[in-house]
Parts: sequence; C-alpha cells; structure tokens
Amino acid sequence: MIEVNRIDRFLRLMNDRGGSDFHLSVGRPPMIRVSGEIEPVRYRTISEADFTDLIGPITPPPRWKEFEATGDTDFAYEAKGIARFRVNLFRQQRGSCAVLRLIPSTIMTIEQLGLPPQIAQVANVTGGLVLITGPTGSGKSTTLAAIIDLINETKRYHIITIEDPIEFVHTDKKCLIHQREIGVHATSFAEALRVVGREDPDLILVGEMRDLETISLALAAAGKGTIVFATLHTNNAVKTIDRIINVFPADEQEGVRTILGESLRAVIAQQLLRRTGGGRVAAVEILFTSPAIGNMIREGKISQITSAIQTGSKRGMIDMDTSIQQLLQAGIITPQAAYDKAIDKSLFANPADLAGQPSSQDPAKMRPGPKT
Repeated sequence: MIEVNRIDRFLRLMNDRGGSDFHLSVGRPPMIRVSGEIEPVRYRTISEADFTDLIGPITPPPRWKEFEATGDTDFAYEAKGIARFRVNLFRQQRGSCAVLRLIPSTIMTIEQLGLPPQIAQVANVTGGLVLITGPTGSGKSTTLAAIIDLINETKRYHIITIEDPIEFVHTDKKCLIHQREIGVHATSFAEALRVVGREDPDLILVGEMRDLETISLALAAAGKGTIVFATLHTNNAVKTIDRIINVFPADEQEGVRTILGESLRAVIAQQLLRRTGGGRVAAVEILFTSPAIGNMIREGKISQITSAIQTGSKRGMIDMDTSIQQLLQAGIITPQAAYDKAIDKSLFANPADLAGQPSSQDPAKMRPGPKT
C-alpha cells in the first residue's frame, strides 16, 4: 500500500490499534487515544521542524496561512487506503500541536452503532429543530451521519450540510445532498445560513451552533418549517435548552423561549463511557417534544423537563441518568464510570452499592451501544 505522506504511517498505526485520535505535540512524542485514554507512540520527541514536515504537506495552503496568522485552523484530510480525518492545528506553550480525529470510512446504521432504535423516529420529522448533543468526542457526528443516511434512504429531500470541516461524505441515494465546508465553500456558519433559504432545502444540517448569530439563524429557519439538524456541546436536554436561551440577551430570551417551544422537535444527548473490559459505550438521553414540553419551554420551566422525559418512556424517551444506570446494572460499565458521567451524582453517591442490582429492564434486550 502506497502511503503518500509521512504522517500516514502514524495514522495507519492508530487505525490498527483501534484508536480514535492522533496527537502530535512539539516537545512530546506522538500519542494516540485508545478506548478513551492517551497512549504514547515509541518515537522521538517532536520538534517544530518535525511538526512542519509531518503536517505541512497535508494542510491546504489557505489553512496553513490561517494557522500561521492566528495559531488555529481546522480542515479534513483523507489518508489513502486508511480513512478520513478531522484535523485541528493549534499552538500552545511548547509550540505547535495537531489533533487528527478518525472519521470512519463507512456510515454505520443506528442499529450497527448499538443506539436505541427509537432514535430513528427523528428521520420522520417534517419540520423544526433536532439537536444532537454531547461533549467533544462523544460520537455526535457519527450518530448524526447515521440519521442523515437513514433519511437519504427513505425520503426525497434536498439536504444541505454546513460543516467545519466536512466529515462523513454522503452519496446521493433518494436525496439530493450538497455538503458545504466553512473556509472552502462559505466564510462562516452564519453566512451560509443567511443564503441557504434561497437554495430550496428540505433539511439543513448545521455542523455546530457556535454563536448567537448562528443559533438565531438556525432557529429562524426551523421556525419557518424547514427541518434543521444541529449539534451542541451539552450533555443533556435541560442544559441544551438552557444553553440556547442563555446565549441571547436577557430582553430577547422570552421571544427565544417562544420560538424554541414551538420549533424544537427532539434532543438526543450522548456521552461515551469506558466499557468494562475495554472500549467505550454510549449512554443516551432522548427527548421528543410535546405540547406540554413546549409550554414548559415557553414558560421558562426548563427544570421540569427531566421529569417529563422520565414519564415519557412509552414514547421512547429516557433521561441520561437512567441510561447510565441501565448500563451499570447490566455490568457494561463500572460504578466509577457511571459516577463520573452522571448528571445527578447523588443517585450514584455509593457507586459500589449499585453494581449488580437488578435492572428494571431485561439486560438481554439492552443494546450495548457503539464500541469505539
């Protein structure tokens, strides 16, 4: 197999080890994240010259200029015969750094990922906002790609994605899909969202709602009946809704609650936990909105939403702590892993006492979640 660039040798090593991220940091040897933990590679300490030799050839010239000017840039890189990678370059106290995150070459289905099957319901949303949330590295992009692929197989939509950078590449099945990359096809998320209404979309995917302007434009599009999928770095539905509302000035928040209460359709929040015996597994919170939940949002009673999720199990809803508890009771994760990721840690205050308790669900029917 021909490897075009020197960095490809490290990326192949990471791929062979089942890693998710490759770290190149001046002043340290290369490192790989495997099953959530950083492991060193047997190699010399990286110098600034090494960094330039390894990263320079794979960086698009405009992105390298941006990195030199600002100390930060993002782009995608495809290592032939290995995989695609999302790349971030940045500078810190010792010098230059790069993080290359592996993007699986095949888009997996919701079932293959081991995600709750009710997530597929969001593929039938006909308008409004769907949010996929979680901390960095929690698999948001992978879940979102699976949902978009399901829509691509079952609907006849025009889908426009706005990403930074493009991660999963979708081929047209039943849908017409146009993927736009920030810095290549548009100057910013906000700029791309301003003009997307002229492009006849049925569904808009916003790679990340980073700022007030992007959030405002995404809400406006969802409020007009377009399907909008977007991601946020929050770990449950309540924090997600609070984050959107609180990004706006106080005098605008009442109006935002009204728009959000009317347009929000679902929140899927996920976290990856260390799996007993190795690998990682997803705990997933699922909120499907209803008129009652819409009223809670409009009236500012956001704290009541977790209770609404807990009583909405017949609709396929589940809160994050219950999802974590089910994984713990099935022996899939350790008590410490459960405690570390719990929203209400008081539920896991004595984690050793929880291990081995009978689950309210049949463990044999539980889905193990995606292993990465």
